[in-house]
Amino acid sequence: MTMYKKLEELAARRARVQAGGGSKRIEKQHSLGKNTARERIQKLLDPGSFVEIDPFVEHRCIQFGMEKVQAPGEGVVTGYGTIDGRLIYIFAQDFTVIGGSLGEMHAAKICKIMDMAVKMGAPLIGLNDSGGARIQEGVDALKGYGEIFYRNTRASGVIPQISVILGPCAGGAVYSPALTDFVFMVEGISKMFITGPQVIKAVTGEDVTPEELGGAVTHNQISGVAQFMSSTEEQCFQQIRQLISHIPSNNLEDAPVYKTQDDPNRTSEELNRIVPTDPNKPYDMRQVIREIVDQGQMLEVSAHYAQNIITAFARLNGRSIGIIANQPRVLAGCLDINASDKACRFIRFCDAFNIPILTISDVPGYLPGVSQEHGGIIRHGAKLLYAYSEATVPKLTVITRKAYGGAYIAMCSRHLGGDHVLAWPTAEIAVMGPEGAANIIFRKEIEESSNPQATRQEKIREYREQFATPYQAAARGYIDDVIEPSETRPRLISALEMLITKRETLPSKKHGNIPM
Repeated sequence: MTMYKKLEELAARRARVQAGGGSKRIEKQHSLGKNTARERIQKLLDPGSFVEIDPFVEHRCIQFGMEKVQAPGEGVVTGYGTIDGRLIYIFAQDFTVIGGSLGEMHAAKICKIMDMAVKMGAPLIGLNDSGGARIQEGVDALKGYGEIFYRNTRASGVIPQISVILGPCAGGAVYSPALTDFVFMVEGISKMFITGPQVIKAVTGEDVTPEELGGAVTHNQISGVAQFMSSTEEQCFQQIRQLISHIPSNNLEDAPVYKTQDDPNRTSEELNRIVPTDPNKPYDMRQVIREIVDQGQMLEVSAHYAQNIITAFARLNGRSIGIIANQPRVLAGCLDINASDKACRFIRFCDAFNIPILTISDVPGYLPGVSQEHGGIIRHGAKLLYAYSEATVPKLTVITRKAYGGAYIAMCSRHLGGDHVLAWPTAEIAVMGPEGAANIIFRKEIEESSNPQATRQEKIREYREQFATPYQAAARGYIDDVIEPSETRPRLISALEMLITKRETLPSKKHGNIPM
């Protein structure tokens, strides 16, 4: 055979692989509002940057008629490319080929890409669109899932891992996304569940639609499994590119530093007006964040889940930071089970990938209630303490208003290793709020007074003036400075520049035992 003939054969084989499941199945994919695996890769990565690996891999299953089944590319497209010029490894399951089902060789392709990502120190993105394990391959398919889970775990904290759910993701398949750092979902097409609606109906008698059970809204608002939700695939890809811009490629690097047009010495008079004089009146903490960060821009993580706490990426003078902030507009900013879990996971990601942490505290305490106590608020709240204490990246804290009791400690106080702690004059740092404290401390005086209500109000005012201020903590050195709110941005940028060379190591150990 001449070289010309060999090249013809190569072109024909490559064309068969790139055709996936054929035009009819591609049309069906499009009719559902979904792109094909190859279209998704082209839209996500920099134009022309994708290089495919293992296009000619084939399955070797001969049971149940599989010897007659052609599966171009084994139902998954794998390779590497770039986002904003940075190396990215990627796999995209192809639903047009046997429903994107995972078999032995399908898994082997994914595992090869995962291994390469770790060796080269580059983020891994998985585009999931699969009917699940390929039943005809039996335990070989299960082995494939196990090897992926194993690699997800070993790569955790070494490279960023991003899962994008762009179709069904059921049964054992859901555990790989759950082991990764961030899960993206698209309304109307993304589905995640361990047991589907039919199985639930058969076992428990409950009627539920796939969307209600495991759609994008469910996992972004209720379960917290996913961190990002979008209305279209294109919007989802834009969110991923935005996230990549905030994070480093691996645990040995720092996040990219961008030039900013926002003056590092910019002050904001608006910050002097945001916090209400009435300590019981809410305000939007997002306004505070936007006044502080570069161009007022932030990428919120888990925006729809546990909204009493905000987790977000932003920049200070071009440097990427992770922000954890109480949200007074929701549950008065109280910490609860879900907020603790959400913040803990975000803190640990930032620490693993050298991203400095800014905590903005306005917290009246932990949310009281039987359901919280029975749900394990002690254990879940302890995760937050653990995460902050374990983190060795630069840790900045600003207390804007309430910082009471254990919740004051938990929000990255000096006592948990906060490197630079600032407070606004409106800060109230105490064991508890003035109302509760006065009732306990001055109970006898109030009871014996001829006018208990007036005496109580007087004692509340007395306690607030003496203790519900930032100055007792500042007198002990627990607060580095009490600042005018308008000066928050330049003070934080100065502190971040001072802390950027921080070096702190933990005691030598295999690993800690976080209260899971």
